[in-house]
Amino acid sequence: MTDIPRERWTLHHSSRAHAGSRPEHPAIICEGRVTTYDKLHRDSNRAAHALRTSGVRRGDRVAYLGRESANYYLVMIACAKAGAVLVPVNWRLTPSEVDHILRDSGAALIFVDDEFWDTVATVRHQLRGLRKVIRVDGTDADGEPSRGAGLLAWAADQPDTDLTPGTGPDDAVIQIYTSGTTGLPKGAVLAHRSFFTLPHASHEQGVDWIDWLPEDVGLISLPGFGVAGIGWFLHTFNAGGTNVIMPQFDPQEAVRLIRTHRVTTTFAAPAMLQAMAAERGAGPEAFASLRKIAYGAAPMSETLLKQCLETYRCAFAQIYASTETGSVAVCLPPEVHHPGSTVLTSVGRPCPGNEIKVIGSDGETVPAGTIGQICVRTPSRMLGYWNLPEATARTLVGEWLHMGDAGYLDEDGYLHLCDRINDTIIVAGQNIYPAEVEKALAAHPAVADAAVVGLPDERWGESVHAVVVLRPGASATPRELLLSLRGRIADYKIPGTYHFTDSLPRNPSGKILRRAVRQQLTAPARDALSGTIV
Repeated sequence: MTDIPRERWTLHHSSRAHAGSRPEHPAIICEGRVTTYDKLHRDSNRAAHALRTSGVRRGDRVAYLGRESANYYLVMIACAKAGAVLVPVNWRLTPSEVDHILRDSGAALIFVDDEFWDTVATVRHQLRGLRKVIRVDGTDADGEPSRGAGLLAWAADQPDTDLTPGTGPDDAVIQIYTSGTTGLPKGAVLAHRSFFTLPHASHEQGVDWIDWLPEDVGLISLPGFGVAGIGWFLHTFNAGGTNVIMPQFDPQEAVRLIRTHRVTTTFAAPAMLQAMAAERGAGPEAFASLRKIAYGAAPMSETLLKQCLETYRCAFAQIYASTETGSVAVCLPPEVHHPGSTVLTSVGRPCPGNEIKVIGSDGETVPAGTIGQICVRTPSRMLGYWNLPEATARTLVGEWLHMGDAGYLDEDGYLHLCDRINDTIIVAGQNIYPAEVEKALAAHPAVADAAVVGLPDERWGESVHAVVVLRPGASATPRELLLSLRGRIADYKIPGTYHFTDSLPRNPSGKILRRAVRQQLTAPARDALSGTIV
């Protein structure tokens, strides 16, 4: 794909090109079913025609609520062919959280797996703009439940001919919801080009380890509602490779899929790699087909790196990115991944085609070694936040994307992260935003104030902790607080530890000093808080 002219940097062009050049090559393998490029192309053409017949027009938002599957990616390609913008919905969210995304995006249509039908049924009557709900699942010819049968039946009477959506590399194709420091989900709009620029720039600059090849078999183990899962799938798809999809990560199943399908590449959080390496039967022979593993979302300790190098015996690369960057911004290459490497504490250098700078509070670039806000200039960056011009203007300043992370560049140009300015907590690769959890805690009648932070966790990278100030005369137990959060926010966002204190540290403007809160939660300072661990 590296020599494709820029005007053809679109998902609909990739589908058409691969269906023509390698029609019988597996595009997707999921739950034992193989979908060839020819079948994916024809089925997504039918679905695109069905979208048009349903009144979906260029630029309309189309939502999908369901686990990762061949059906999900079929709909993604179909939306591209119809000129629509896919809005993937995190299937772990509560009905109220789903309601906000559907309402904010103005989705005209939503595809829903049977597993999450009740969630949409709960909120559907409140959404006037939602014109149609498509049931993805259904029954086969024998009347047996069949995943994807409803989607295929919905589009069955449509032609399988190519459409001309009239969209190009700079047009929107996916809208991914990500929260900021306010805790309110924002729709980051990504263009087709986000999934083409990195391989192209790497090829032009002769960087041969950032690559996706036609013969690759990629394991998609991260959620497809986030940019990591979507990005790994689409980079492999654009190259004409095969994607092996897991509906939900399970370390034992991941090991089996790698062995069975001769997986060559994957992207995972360090906690996932550690879990896979600990599985019974996991060893060099199980991972003999792997040529490259990319990891991110959390640093990898030297101890874990040594274990991974011995177990997986392939190249490792760390990546630093965000939904807003659209693709990888910074990489730590394979050649520095060895015990004793002096740069393993960094996240690497800018990827080909990208630039990095660190700025101070005055907006000026700071010298090497000075901590400031990280900014990235990358051609893959988002178009902006959906319907949020002020938030977009704060994040996209000229050609620079302000990451919201604090760090510094060393003398050799390696980027070092120090803290997240936006205080995002990352648990097993999943972003959790403290302000959202704090708002949910504040709804409890006994809670006067709350701060939520992440602390290091050997298994998951981080774990969620809450420090709570109770109202005078009020009482609440950690269990009561935990139960009050269920149904209000997704389970993975709920703190597992609750400590009680008389006040929270704040700066002069009233903002919670979460770094100070984290320090309070580390021994021996933690003992000063009347804490209870759930």
